[in-house]
Amino acid sequence: AKEQAADVPDRPMVFAKNPMAATVNDAEIVVPRICQDREQIDWEAELAVVIGRDARDVSMGSAIDHVLGYCCANDVSARWWQKEGAGGQFCRGKSFDTFCPLGPSLVPASAIADPQALRVVCRVNGEVMQDGNTRDMIFSVARLVSELSQGTTLLAGTVILTGTPSGVGMARKPPMWLRDGDSVEVEIDGIGVLRNRVRFE
Repeated sequence: AKEQAADVPDRPMVFAKNPMAATVNDAEIVVPRICQDREQIDWEAELAVVIGRDARDVSMGSAIDHVLGYCCANDVSARWWQKEGAGGQFCRGKSFDTFCPLGPSLVPASAIADPQALRVVCRVNGEVMQDGNTRDMIFSVARLVSELSQGTTLLAGTVILTGTPSGVGMARKPPMWLRDGDSVEVEIDGIGVLRNRVRFE
């Protein structure tokens, strides 16, 4: 929020990603032709929370009981499509096929003592771009699960991305963007390293 000079929100800002955006460790992030007419492809290292059993109207106190486990995520974003190309809706710019790498494996919730004490690092071609900690999340994992389940069933298998630390390419001066052939790594304490290479279609 501070990086983008935005007010800290009272409630989580929520948007959906197309399930076809999901891909795995070591798979390519394939940038479609529709995103290649301007520089805009950005990285966002995030903790991913995987729901293990259906959750509806759960309290913050019981929210973690519905979490199956955690993995690394890269919320790849086509910024022009996110900001301008889709009427202000985030979904299009973040939902192109392969724009949600997850991995390298699913770590059981029981193996993570505190999801709010995990270092999150993003490297592009070996250079550190983001270095944050989940303690700085505006909304905790428990708050996110509880909030999103109010009046809405989160089915088992639902993946919640939890937001990204400072250091995204869009906010740099000058901005930096992912290019064909780049290597992106997301590393989170206790979870491992998610690695993906970028390929322009």
